[in-house]
Amino acid sequence: MHALKKRSPLRRVVLASAATVSGLVMLLSLKPHTPPEIAAAPAPAASSGPNSSAGSGGSSSSGSSSGSSSSGSSSGGSSSGGSTSGTRTVTGETVQTRWGPVQVRVTLKGGRITDVTAVSYPTDNPRDQEISSYAIPQLRRETLAAQSARIDSVSGATYTSDGYKQSLQSALDSAGL
Repeated sequence: MHALKKRSPLRRVVLASAATVSGLVMLLSLKPHTPPEIAAAPAPAASSGPNSSAGSGGSSSSGSSSGSSSSGSSSGGSSSGGSTSGTRTVTGETVQTRWGPVQVRVTLKGGRITDVTAVSYPTDNPRDQEISSYAIPQLRRETLAAQSARIDSVSGATYTSDGYKQSLQSALDSAGL
């Protein structure tokens, strides 16, 4: 007698198990088709030379910043604004991460960070947009609370977080903080 005959209970168990496993695999591989929300970064304002006050020319920095990241190269940052007690806007270096460039612009007033804007961040595909949409606002909040580049990385956005921190440190270094 064969164990997997047409009316055998063992055959039913094997078929039920195979159907259950197949259904479970299909269910777990199902992906939702909702588009991710994109972080809306304010458009960068163009700064011109006449708006700078006397005694504080624009500066450029092309040194390397400290920190642990898998970034490849950086480009120089810039700053504009007035004296130490006035409002200044400083743009950090563009940090090349594994998933794309990250650059931060910092607004300072009286030596305190009053605003942080991510000028560029990874947006090449929907997954990058999804990660940036939750990571960039969280990094901004951390920066404003810490008033420095010593902030925690966002889980799931390690490369973007490291690039953000390096660009932020570069901007703070350019501002002399």
